[in-house]
Amino acid sequence: MTTAARHEPVMLAEAVEGLNVRPGGRYVDATVGGGGHAAGILEAATTGGRLLGIDRDPQALAAARERLARYGDAVVLAQGNYSQIAALCHSHDFVPVDGVLFDLGVSSLQLDTPGRGFSFQRDEALDMRMDRASGPSAAELVNSASEHELARLIREYGEEWRSRAIARAIVARRPLATTGDLVSAVEQAVGRDRGRRIHPATLTFQALRIAVNQELSHLVVALPAACGLLAGAGARVVVIAFHSLEDRVVKEYFRRESTDCLCPPSAPVCVCGHRASLRLVTRRVRKPSEEERARNPRARSARMRIAEAIARQAA
Repeated sequence: MTTAARHEPVMLAEAVEGLNVRPGGRYVDATVGGGGHAAGILEAATTGGRLLGIDRDPQALAAARERLARYGDAVVLAQGNYSQIAALCHSHDFVPVDGVLFDLGVSSLQLDTPGRGFSFQRDEALDMRMDRASGPSAAELVNSASEHELARLIREYGEEWRSRAIARAIVARRPLATTGDLVSAVEQAVGRDRGRRIHPATLTFQALRIAVNQELSHLVVALPAACGLLAGAGARVVVIAFHSLEDRVVKEYFRRESTDCLCPPSAPVCVCGHRASLRLVTRRVRKPSEEERARNPRARSARMRIAEAIARQAA
């Protein structure tokens, strides 16, 4: 069994149901990873269904290519960031689409592959880049950023209230080269209390990963781009998020695009001219079943939101 095949996609049944996958449909997995969700979508789409899988990580694409080989020409794989979804779909003549799936954050494949630097479970090079040919690594970031900037990143992207102490410890220990160096700096700042629910370095690792890969800024671009590709009324976007920052971006975008008028409540008449383009399929987030959370601990923080394109109303 390959590494990718051992990884269980989070909320697979809910994702396929949320996309309302139909035979012969055309779907985009914007974060194809090891191909688990993509395989489920293709099974539901049956004969005639097609899928474009996008990932910025070449290793993930290689794993997806192996896992999805049996679907032949029904699958097209493309390397790129999900913020490039519109350009990638157009360049592969893959428009319009019946649904788009985003499974955000770091994948199990990336966490479990040695040498990537995403996990504090191993002492290895402090990289954290989803595409290692692009941009500065986490080591370059922590060794070059000012203490003030590190504290800001850790506070904003990790929601870590001890960010200043952690940033101070990082600067004092520079240069940092490995994940072990970063863990030691965090533990120096906040202690090694093993009674905590999560490892003391969890939020700092999250913050640096988000910063290195510019995940939130790419998501802000990707959501409207994906919605612009939808075939029309009934086509859907499904997003699985794993922390409050990315979920907040999704929630706000879906809320805004499912609202006709964005004028302040005090405005006597609408002057913004905004018209809803989406309908919220789920008012509240969907979460994994208790059975899945017990079976797959990495699913515990997952939250899913679903929106559906609606017919444009006349102005």
